[in-house]
Amino acid sequence: MNYKYLKLMVILSGQLLTIMDIFIINVSIPSIQQDLQASNGEMQLMIASYLIGFASFLITGGRLGDLYGRKKIFMLGLLFFMLSSVACGISSGAVLLVISRFIQGISAALMSPQVLSMIQVLFPGHEERTKAMGWYGITIGAGTVLGQFLGGYFSSITVMQESWRLIFLINIPVCMIALFFSHKILNESKISAEKNTFDFFGVMILAAGLFCFTYSLTMSEHQGIQVKSLIIGIVSILLLIYFIKNQKMRVKQEKSYLMDFSLFSYKSFNLGILAVSFFFIMLDSYFYILSLFFQDGLQIGSMAAGEIIVFQGLGFILASLFSAKLILRYGKTFLVAGLGLIIAVLLLQIFLFDTETSFFMLCLLLFFHGLGVGSIIPSLANIALSGLPQTLAGNASGVYNTFQQAAAIVGIIIVGSIFYYFLGAKPSSQHYSHAFSIALIINIICLFIVLFSIVKVPDYVLPKRR
Repeated sequence: MNYKYLKLMVILSGQLLTIMDIFIINVSIPSIQQDLQASNGEMQLMIASYLIGFASFLITGGRLGDLYGRKKIFMLGLLFFMLSSVACGISSGAVLLVISRFIQGISAALMSPQVLSMIQVLFPGHEERTKAMGWYGITIGAGTVLGQFLGGYFSSITVMQESWRLIFLINIPVCMIALFFSHKILNESKISAEKNTFDFFGVMILAAGLFCFTYSLTMSEHQGIQVKSLIIGIVSILLLIYFIKNQKMRVKQEKSYLMDFSLFSYKSFNLGILAVSFFFIMLDSYFYILSLFFQDGLQIGSMAAGEIIVFQGLGFILASLFSAKLILRYGKTFLVAGLGLIIAVLLLQIFLFDTETSFFMLCLLLFFHGLGVGSIIPSLANIALSGLPQTLAGNASGVYNTFQQAAAIVGIIIVGSIFYYFLGAKPSSQHYSHAFSIALIINIICLFIVLFSIVKVPDYVLPKRR
């Protein structure tokens, strides 16, 4: 194996853990709730706390890597991810598990921005970086599929009582191996030591703003929009506005800062952020309503629904394997084709998904949906981060991931709320089909915005191979 690609595999282990632990708990919810005697509200927080911790500290994690070394912060994230996984695995009550999941999310926020930053440093050339981003896409797909599969597998085995604890303890050997190889083969990288101080006040304001934002959105997802959620949401907006003004002032006065807003002077970065935001509004809301439509509308059992959705993951991984070569050969044309495929699949689902649809057709359309998604996701990060100086790499990675996570939550709430509105109080299978179709139309509109963003990307960002 190429030594450079061995380093890539070590780096991507952090991204695999991050994605896997978003999904691994979902299938285990009934087992955890029964063993810990947890309430529905505590179970909701158990899922949400990881995402809240993750989204709230991504920008901070990126900045820490810039200032103190990406390898160092990546390894620190791995260490705390392992320790928090142990805490999750031995938790004796729901409250302890919620707290441990929150810390696990923060640990993932230390790792994840370093992955994209170190890929930018390790693969400076367009062609080799495009190939590396293909593997990044494969990792996301593998983490999604593995998370759902392992969550179901470990929760169902009978070799031990409370076997769901293995969904967290499985992280320990992975983290230990990744820590060993990170120490041995990864090179350190960071920005100049000049102004090498950390803006702790900025961290507190940003973390509080993002925490309130993600908390209000996540609670709205599970409990509906309430006065408490609205108040917390307004507070988050005020905190984030203050943070933006404070950071611009600190940069102007040449003081230490957390976020450099000169990022947004790069056209490709802005277009990448716009594309990833609307793509993940589409993607996460799609999975949310698809699960409801399958199980409640089409009356497909949870096991069969999981098997169908696995075909989406297989298509995703397959497309990611070939996307690097195809994007190098065809440039933006390949991405436009990928978006066209997703739009076509969603249109077919509007007309074909009903109680009479065969299992084969459901799997086939989900597989082609995965092909389209897998052809797009690796290039979104490449678009956003291409052409940026290394001094902005960590900052840009943190901002990119933050927009991605926030967009995912926004998509679930907005599209999910519209889905429930058209579903009505006493839904029949016809109501489910109608609500599903309306939600897919919104998804298609989001994809056209992504298409507009990609068409506007300068050709030098995604050049064709000559």
